[in-house]
Amino acid sequence: MSEGETWLVLGASSALARAFALAAAGRGAAVLLAGRDLADLERTAADLRLRTGARVGVVPFDALDFPGHTDTVARAQAWAGDSGLSVFLAFGLMLLQDECETSFDAARLTIETNYLGAVSILSRLAPVLEAGRRGRVVVIGSVAGDRGRLRNHLYGSAKAGLHAYLQGLRARLYRAGVPVLTVKPGFVDTAMTWGLPGLFLVAEPDAVARAVFRHLDRGRDVAYVPAFWGPVMLILRHIPERLFKRLAI
Repeated sequence: MSEGETWLVLGASSALARAFALAAAGRGAAVLLAGRDLADLERTAADLRLRTGARVGVVPFDALDFPGHTDTVARAQAWAGDSGLSVFLAFGLMLLQDECETSFDAARLTIETNYLGAVSILSRLAPVLEAGRRGRVVVIGSVAGDRGRLRNHLYGSAKAGLHAYLQGLRARLYRAGVPVLTVKPGFVDTAMTWGLPGLFLVAEPDAVARAVFRHLDRGRDVAYVPAFWGPVMLILRHIPERLFKRLAI
């Protein structure tokens, strides 16, 4: 399903969000791009219209402007009209662990962006989705949220909190017939990961976007992308703590 849908893409300037928006528009959906850089989003919107013929709009959104999220939702509702909303949440921030350990401002920014920003906008969207009793929700989490690791446990803790929140949101919206998909990617080739040390098996945003729609169509609740991260994280989650704390990962 996509034809007749309207996707609100939060954090639409990221490479992954652009790839998803293109995939959604190519499937016949309308797309509303939400982010801070409106000039950049307008260029993306024009490109999507040209390439797909889809209805594409732009709305301002800042993950850290919590009071402003009410206005974002109201604008999105008005733009979508009777078609209702589906939601793709792709924004995030991954600072180096060393930076988060030496600067509480960096630690707080990581938590507020990855967890509080998501909870703020989703808590305002949830009543809209419940009332409409339609739509779908996709949120980009991370394999980092499955286990607190030495090298990125601040970022991972924010994603772990997000995963737990989404479990409860999934149960809430299930009663309204609205599915919630948590996507746990490994490393994706985006601006957030560019130049970081120790990356391997980096996935392309287009491949991740296609995988998201496959998992949506299959009715999944949680999906690892690429799929091999599922068994990898299963192993990591079951390493005893007395051994895991010795690993420099």
